[in-house]
Amino acid sequence: MELPAPLRQGVERLLDKLPLPALKQAARTLSDRYRAELRDGRLHMAEEMAVRAYLATRLPATYAAVRASLDALADAQPDFAPKTMLDVGAGPGTVLWATSDLWPDLEAAVLLEASAAVRKIGETLAADAITAKTSWIAGDATIDLADLKAADLVSCAYVLDEITPASLPKLVDRLWQLTADTLLIVEPGTPAGWQRILAVRRQLIEAGAHILAPCPHEVPCPLAQPDWCHFSRRVARSRLHRLAKDADVPWEDEKFIYVAASRHPAPLRAARVIAPPKPGSGKVVLKLCELDGSAGEKLFTKRDGDAFKVARRLDWGDAV
Repeated sequence: MELPAPLRQGVERLLDKLPLPALKQAARTLSDRYRAELRDGRLHMAEEMAVRAYLATRLPATYAAVRASLDALADAQPDFAPKTMLDVGAGPGTVLWATSDLWPDLEAAVLLEASAAVRKIGETLAADAITAKTSWIAGDATIDLADLKAADLVSCAYVLDEITPASLPKLVDRLWQLTADTLLIVEPGTPAGWQRILAVRRQLIEAGAHILAPCPHEVPCPLAQPDWCHFSRRVARSRLHRLAKDADVPWEDEKFIYVAASRHPAPLRAARVIAPPKPGSGKVVLKLCELDGSAGEKLFTKRDGDAFKVARRLDWGDAV
């Protein structure tokens, strides 16, 4: 998966002639903070160089994860076409770009972001490319949601890992209050990210939400540690991306986990592939999360006819 052309071109303009040593140092610092899930009161992207490092090394991956999550949401709710969206902890507008690409008739978007440096660059990237009326608001996700208006689509991507655990239930409650139709929360695909999503999922179900994806059910998750639910998208690395990370491979795999919940029951329910398929000669083994709340591997062979033909084309994260 790649960035939309206007976004990719905008990023290239912002990164043009940037000193590589400074970019590499900023990328290392940013990566260390994300990996450690630091919550020291400092913003990960408080300064412009950190934002540019994010654009070079993280934006393609987070875009891919968000877009894949939105695609799953749209598959589960085919008639959903949001006119308004609210993105909390918006970064440089990653969810805005993915939503506009999937639903070009989006009319209005409100983006809450604490970092002035991030807002400035996000506004620059979106200025001549996003058709929706877009408002950028300065604010902290944990304390500045009181005066916001409800939106058809509310999102919060790669934000919960930066917030103290004690603040999460109140934040999730407010996000759900602001959701006129559908809420999407995306987190890194780590065991810790999965645990946060499980807690969000439980809270939303208790509040009366209907789970759209990735789960095909609303009973407790059938997976147990050390296993965990997550998905992956392969992302092409630009030349500058490889240089900034001292990477040789021209791609990377972004692991992520998400939950999409709606005020309306999902019109379509389908089992989901929750691990890489295991193909073989005339067979394929899929690990499925099933509608009845169970999970396990299922063998498909040529004897299964059309079911086998479908199964061998499925990938990790697909609905069956």
